This record gives sequence, C-alpha cells and structure tokens, in this order.
Amino acid sequence: MSGPNAKETQALASSPSTAASPRTSQPESVAWLAILAGCAIALLTFGPRSAMGFFQIPMLTDNGWSREDFGIAIAVQNLCWGVGQPLFGAIADKWGTGRVLVLSGLLYAAGLTLTAFAPSPFWLTIGSGVLVGLAVAAGSFGIVLAAFARRVSAEQRSFVFGLGTAAGSAGMFVFAPLSQALIDSYGWANSLLVLSAMMLVVPVLAIALRGNSSRHAGGLAQEIEQTMGAALREAFATKSYLLLTSGFFVCGFQVAFITAHFPAYLGDLGIAPVWAVTAMALIGFFNIIGSIASGIISQRTSKPHFLSFIYIARSIVVTIFLLTPISPATVVVFSTVMGLLWLSTVPPTNALVAVMFGTRYLGLLGGLVFLSHQIGSFLGVWLGGYLYVKMGSYDPVWWIGVALGLFAAVVHWPIREAAVERYVLPQPA
Repeated sequence: MSGPNAKETQALASSPSTAASPRTSQPESVAWLAILAGCAIALLTFGPRSAMGFFQIPMLTDNGWSREDFGIAIAVQNLCWGVGQPLFGAIADKWGTGRVLVLSGLLYAAGLTLTAFAPSPFWLTIGSGVLVGLAVAAGSFGIVLAAFARRVSAEQRSFVFGLGTAAGSAGMFVFAPLSQALIDSYGWANSLLVLSAMMLVVPVLAIALRGNSSRHAGGLAQEIEQTMGAALREAFATKSYLLLTSGFFVCGFQVAFITAHFPAYLGDLGIAPVWAVTAMALIGFFNIIGSIASGIISQRTSKPHFLSFIYIARSIVVTIFLLTPISPATVVVFSTVMGLLWLSTVPPTNALVAVMFGTRYLGLLGGLVFLSHQIGSFLGVWLGGYLYVKMGSYDPVWWIGVALGLFAAVVHWPIREAAVERYVLPQPA
C-alpha cells in the first residue's frame, strides 16, 4: 500500500478518533430477530443446491444425458454463484440486503422450475446453472453474514457468523433426506417444483433484513468514508487479503466436488443409495456443530492458524478414506468428520475480512473472496464430471483436493489478523 502524501496523516486501526464503536445503533431484540430470519434464509438457500446430487442419476436416466452434462450445469452454477456474490454484495451494501434477498427467492424459484422442465442440457445449464447460481449468490452466506456483522458488536461477530453458517449447514441436513423422499414419492421433476415453491418464503423473511451498510455500521477496523473503488484498491494492495482469497479457492474445490459427485461415487462402488442420503445428512448435521464451534474457536484463537489446521485435517481425512476399503461404516465415519470440517472455514474467513477492512464494504470484499471459492467450486465439479468421462474414475479429483488442502494450509499461516493501516485527511479545526 502506498504511503500518505503531504496532506495526509496516518491513522492506525487503534486510533480512538477513527475506530468504530463496538456497539450498534439497533436495539438488541431487533438485531437478533434479523439474525434469526437470516439463519432461516441461509437454511433455505443452501438446501436445494446442496441436494442436487440426488437428482443426477434419475434426471440423466430419464433424459439420456451424461454425467458431464450434469457436471457442466452444476459447475456453471458455482461459477455464477461466485461471480454474482461480489455484485450482489455491492448492491446490498448500497441499496439494502432485503431487496437482494427478495431477488434471490424469485430467481431460485424460476431456476428450479426451469430445471424441472429442461428439454436439453443447454436449458439445464440455464436453469440449474445460471439462475440457481445467481439466486444462491444473492441469498447465500456472503450477503447474510455481512448483514449480521453490522448488527452486532465485534466481540459477537465470529459467533453469529458461526450461527449463520450452521443454519446453511442445517439446510444440507434437512434437504438431503427431504429431496430423496420427494424423489421417491413424486419423481425428480415434481420434487424440483416443490422445492421451487419453498423458495418463495425467502422474500417474506427478507423483510427483517432491510437496510444497508450506512444504516447499520460497525467494525473492528476504523469505519471511514471511502469510495468503492478506494476499498477495492486497498484490498488488492493487502497481502493478507490476497492470501485469504487464494486459500478459499481450495475450500470451494473440495466441498463442491463432494456435494455434486459423492452420491454417484458411492453408487459406482456398489454402496446402496440410502448410505448416500445418510452421508449427506451426516455432513449437514455435523456441519452445524462444526460451524458453531468454528465461530467460538475463531473468536478466541488465531483465525489464520485455525484455518490452516482445518485444511490439513481435510487432507488427512480424505487420504484415510481413499486408502481404506470403502463400506457403509467408513462412509459414516468419513461423513461425520468431514461434516465437522465442511464449512468451518466460513466464520474465520469472513471475520478476517471484517477485521482487516471493517463492515462498510464487507458484502463486496467478502464477495470477492467468495468468488475465489466458487472458481474452485467450478473446477471441482467440472473436473469431477470431465475426468470421470475420460478415465472412468473420480480418484484423480480426490487426490487433487488432498494436494490443494496442503497448499491452503501453507498460504493461510502467514496471514496477519489485524486492521489495515488507513490514511485519512486531517479533520479541519
């Protein structure tokens, strides 16, 4: 970051004249109502997209499409989620979270409906890929957690981030068995229409999250008047932010590959479908525990070092799983442990962005970090389908994920958990 010019004075994050108040202007009861509504939204928006793997085999069987066709659609979904995240984050920062969440529910309903009636892989990609991807971007963690951050003190932030992430995890826990039950009872297409109708609850819940970043401001770093362009230049000149962004790529690669291809992977090994449902439900359930624990732990310890531990643990767990004869018992153990690690990266990652830059542009800056996550998701899902078609196995992608986990552990370790130094014009006497 360049130094101040002759008319500027350096203002450190600890300066009392610029540091944000740890309190918010919103009554505590109203803040927690918004948090509860946001958790419900996270559950709904994370649920259907995490259960898409259950639709793969019946959808492809009925339509005569390939796994690569399905993989491309879900890969595009993850990419649109990533590209849309900073865009919708910036819109929420400026014009209000509630409006963005209303759009999320409408896009989600449209995307699932189009997926149910898609006549070709192209329309599958438009519905399940583009529309659902943009819907999740408008209603996912980045949007909801940024709204949370502005409604609580810095001391509570990692904890409420853990709650929001856990709610999304509950979406996986709820929608995995729900989706399979709907498919068994009504078929995959009608099941998508049921899920589509459920997404129309999101605009109603969005009422509790009205307001933008200027209305609810609070942060650990000093909150100063700053243009969006200045915020972006500051972020990309901060080494720790770039390291955080590159490391989050790995999280996306790992979890998206498992979400999209794990049910089919187990089916190829002769594992009964009920264990695939059990596996995804276990990941969702233990993800709830892991996310809340992550929020508590990262509030009390080094967030970068904790993230390094999570990525190393993931690589170890996957390695043991692949080298052990796979059975229902090992699937249960793997899903349980992986669930604890699944989205435990989200609370410390978002909290680090808030620590570095405050909450004024948290939707935008957190969204850019998440864009890296979704580029990883795109590659994980697409490579899973592509290499399966070429090599007849998912194993190469599993091992790529192991190597990337070690890379992520290395890049997170040197991240500085501190507010950036800010340069502001001196106030006139």
